[in-house]
Amino acid sequence: MSKKLWGGRFSGNTHPEVELFTASIHVDKILAADDILGSMAHAAMLGKCDILSQEEAQLLQKGLLSIAQKISTDEVEFRIEDEDIHMNIERLLKEEIGDVAGKLHTARSRNDQVALDLHLYLRRQTVDIIALLLTMQETLLQLAAAHRDVMLPGYTHLQRAQPVSLAQYWLTYSAMLQRDISRLKDSWVRVNQSPLGAGALNGSSFAIDKQYVASLLKFDGIYASSMDAVSDRDFVIEFLAAASLIMMHLSRLSEELILWSSQEFNFITMGDAFCTGSSMMPQKKNPDVAELTRGKTGRVYGSLTNLLTLMKGLALTYHRDLQEDKEPLFDTVKTLRAVLSVYNPLLGSLKINASSMQRATEKGFLNATALAEHLVKKGIAFRIAHEIVGNMVAHCVAKDCTLESLTLAEMQQFCETLDDSVYGALQLEKIVTGHDAYAHNSLSGIEDQIVLYQKNMLETQTWVNEKNHLLEEVLTSFSL
Repeated sequence: MSKKLWGGRFSGNTHPEVELFTASIHVDKILAADDILGSMAHAAMLGKCDILSQEEAQLLQKGLLSIAQKISTDEVEFRIEDEDIHMNIERLLKEEIGDVAGKLHTARSRNDQVALDLHLYLRRQTVDIIALLLTMQETLLQLAAAHRDVMLPGYTHLQRAQPVSLAQYWLTYSAMLQRDISRLKDSWVRVNQSPLGAGALNGSSFAIDKQYVASLLKFDGIYASSMDAVSDRDFVIEFLAAASLIMMHLSRLSEELILWSSQEFNFITMGDAFCTGSSMMPQKKNPDVAELTRGKTGRVYGSLTNLLTLMKGLALTYHRDLQEDKEPLFDTVKTLRAVLSVYNPLLGSLKINASSMQRATEKGFLNATALAEHLVKKGIAFRIAHEIVGNMVAHCVAKDCTLESLTLAEMQQFCETLDDSVYGALQLEKIVTGHDAYAHNSLSGIEDQIVLYQKNMLETQTWVNEKNHLLEEVLTSFSL
């Protein structure tokens, strides 16, 4: 007869290669704290509902608490033959308190147990990652406030387009992070739902109290469908999608910094602590942190594709395929935390080469659009103004000069209505600071954005504090 906890109907032992192939303890041991927390809540519920005696429920909780303490001090050995974190802890519990440990699994399946562990794990990670995003957003706002007066080319198609304030660049990435934070906060509603009590797929004949467990663990609600509770991984996919967007934003910023730190641009200098050298070329200073961030983005995309592919062919309800949901999730969390942790000090190390940025605005006719708009304000249709300025640019290219260096007489050859006011319209500083509309480069627009993001950050910090307090309350209630 099999020695497995589920081995009653099996006549022999599992093949050693199957042991290795099916075991997940090397991956899901990261869920140990969550598994113990969920089991303590389950034991409390069994005692409350008189399914177990109060003495048995308290003994189970005491044993689980002892295991948690031993795990925290590395006194526990997890075994492959016990397959996963659930059965490893059940085996450890039996060693701790004896046969009563076998009663813990009453009215519960590994199907709803693992789903519960994932919900508990992911809600913690969601709060932590939002906190990291907030820290990075604060750094971006500090950079924006410090660089209101620094001018550089804005680009389309990687061609110089119009002059902008460097503050606007930092605020644009702050806007991206704000959307990332909003998505993660919104996902909390679906992460913070309890699946426990769903059993294998259709609940239990015991008169359990699912709502009580949910209240102990501070969940916002419980799954309406037990079949959905054990088979749903939407909340994981949603997190991976949000993580992919975060990494995409960081990858775009990385590309910007990589280009800007090149000798061709020379817009910024990264701190030496965030770059590495070449094993062959002594002069090299490589932007490895930004490059690795760009590279790791594909890794996170792969996790999202992995889980979407895993789920697309699964009929209801639980299948062993779902064991493969954890590695992409855990790897994404690890990657995201690492990138955000290193990226914030990287941004703080940047030296801005303002003079190089200024010089770059002096070539490429960045004031051409402003000149066309100046003509429109004089009553000329935009398409005609566009053509006039295009002809003037072509003339300047041939002469190797700038628009503002043309004499008024030369300009009037292209448009007789031009007068001396045209030179004011061509001033790059005036173009950068002269817009009045919200979210443009005017000083007032930049200030408005900074104030808005600071307000959003305060609201989010309050949200993070509330959720951290809630999670701490749960741990404290179980003496964890």
